[in-house]
Amino acid sequence: MVNLTDGIEQEKAFRSHVPGYWAGNGGIAPELWNDWKWQLKNRVTKLAQLEEHLSLNEEERAGVLLSGDKLALAITPHFFNLIPRENPDDPIRRQMIPRIEETRGSPYDMADPCGEDSHMPVPGLVHRYPDRVLFLVTDRCAAYCRYCTRSRVVSGVGEHELHTDFEEAFRYLEQHTEVRDVLLSGGDALLFSDGKLENLLSRLRTIPHIEFLRIGTRVPIFLPQRITPELCAMLAKYHPLWMSVHVNHPRELTIEVKEALERLANAGIPLGNQSVLLAGVNDDLETMKTLVHKLLMCRVRPYYIYQCDLINGSSHLRTSVAKGIEIIEGLRGHTTGYAVPQYVIDAPGGGGKVPINPGYILYHDNEKIVIRNYEGKIFEYPETGNENVQFAPQREYHDEYLYS
Repeated sequence: MVNLTDGIEQEKAFRSHVPGYWAGNGGIAPELWNDWKWQLKNRVTKLAQLEEHLSLNEEERAGVLLSGDKLALAITPHFFNLIPRENPDDPIRRQMIPRIEETRGSPYDMADPCGEDSHMPVPGLVHRYPDRVLFLVTDRCAAYCRYCTRSRVVSGVGEHELHTDFEEAFRYLEQHTEVRDVLLSGGDALLFSDGKLENLLSRLRTIPHIEFLRIGTRVPIFLPQRITPELCAMLAKYHPLWMSVHVNHPRELTIEVKEALERLANAGIPLGNQSVLLAGVNDDLETMKTLVHKLLMCRVRPYYIYQCDLINGSSHLRTSVAKGIEIIEGLRGHTTGYAVPQYVIDAPGGGGKVPINPGYILYHDNEKIVIRNYEGKIFEYPETGNENVQFAPQREYHDEYLYS
């Protein structure tokens, strides 16, 4: 019988998985393994490479053969070492190895679930919120997650190509003085050379009304070798600069990843994590609790848990919204507030991020608000009596509403 407690205890530890599958033929010299360009050059990208190391089941093998026109297969050696040889249900393996389910649509699937294309005033720049923009600076990543929201444009094999017009984007930003926050994403901007990335950051810093720069990245997790002291020193010149990383499972936080994240934090870069709630990956309370605790040990603040977007071919990885609420219910009050991310749905079609919370407000009028805490105990707090305030729907509060 499998002891789940033992598995969680093992996942709490920071481990190195080197040399892993690269142990044969004398192994790999450390200077090569620690070279991020070597890691990119030696990514696992073909069925034959997978079958050299993994025992693929029929769903995985068919997925690799049939899903290649949706999203490329690419896994760095560092991250590939986290994938077990025999278990197709492993949470790391489910994120990275194509499955035949990717070729099967559901009635809810969408090519562009976040409505980015319809909010793109110039190629590569998404302006969906009043004071901030998403700048899609590349269509390439270090490795490709099978639930990728932008699978239509990233990796070079999707439905469309990303054609970012940088000069037009800069002109747009210069003209739109309401924009104070620019998020660099794509693809992954940390795949740029230090010089190319610095040119981009310095150009943005010439626009006076842009106060705040952010980078969304999975590179520190897929490719921790990229987070060099030189990169960190360069990034530190462009503060305030924040970084959102993407970790879904506690085993992704290896010794090497922890050290990379600490280098970024030591350079003064605040770090937040964005997870995607995925079936068979992190859709249980103990796994998520282990993840958020390990993130804090890496000086990363859990920021968002996303409900999986309705991307084409992702229905086998989507969970119920009720499961996400259950996880938040099990974190809030049961661990430090710094460890509790905000659960959100990126509203289909471009509605933006909508926070989803358990029902803590039971009743609200111009006299009082009735709330419950994490233990289910009920409390009243007096209201100001301002009749112009929009209150929550009035209703009786009984036990059946405690977890509504």
